[in-house]
Amino acid sequence: MLEVARIPVLNDNYVWLMHDGASGETVVVDPSVAEPVLAAAAERGWPISQIWNTHWHPDHTGGNAEIKAATGCMITGPGAEAAKIPTLDRLVGEGDYVAIGAHAAKVMAVPAHTAGHIAYHLADDEIIFVGDTLFAMGCGRLFEGTAAQMFSNMARFAALPDDTAVYCAHEYTQSNGRFALVAEPDNDAIRQRMGDVDAARAAGKATVPTSIGLERATNVFMRAGDAETLASLRAAKDAF
Repeated sequence: MLEVARIPVLNDNYVWLMHDGASGETVVVDPSVAEPVLAAAAERGWPISQIWNTHWHPDHTGGNAEIKAATGCMITGPGAEAAKIPTLDRLVGEGDYVAIGAHAAKVMAVPAHTAGHIAYHLADDEIIFVGDTLFAMGCGRLFEGTAAQMFSNMARFAALPDDTAVYCAHEYTQSNGRFALVAEPDNDAIRQRMGDVDAARAAGKATVPTSIGLERATNVFMRAGDAETLASLRAAKDAF
């Protein structure tokens, strides 16, 4: 079994530590900063062997160099964004595989938030790290891509098993849910989920990871019927 630990950093970022007890390996996913990640790994006795980046934004790669200097770890990330992530050791893209111990992760190209954004899907473990492409009840802003690309991404995610645990990189659920209530006012699943989300946040608790099944029921971007609808929703959310 893999263990995944959530490390809250900056204002609303999450860095993920994934540990395989059998091999002793630990992967850091999207380290914004180094110090709290190194401290969390040391506290757990998890030696860091790898970093996996999903995209080039500094709040996902800012800790790369310092963590590598401290641990000698290998850094993997999107080959399409290599020019913007100079710390990468291994460049990957659609269909490539990376691994932590005996646990394989397939790389999915999911451009839209950035042009070379990728996700890491550990199918056998029902885990996916999605960076800033899919959020709990939301999706990433279309900084370098199109609504058509994001619609394709949402369809790919929606096709995964319901129980797949979705590890995104920000605590945006409450704001996303407030928009979802306006976008789909008759969706009882969204209303019920927001009750849980509001209670969790009031208690200082995180709302992620989420799951594919939960997103299929409550994520208006995943539920959009076509790219044009997603584009309209994204524009409305940007101004919400």
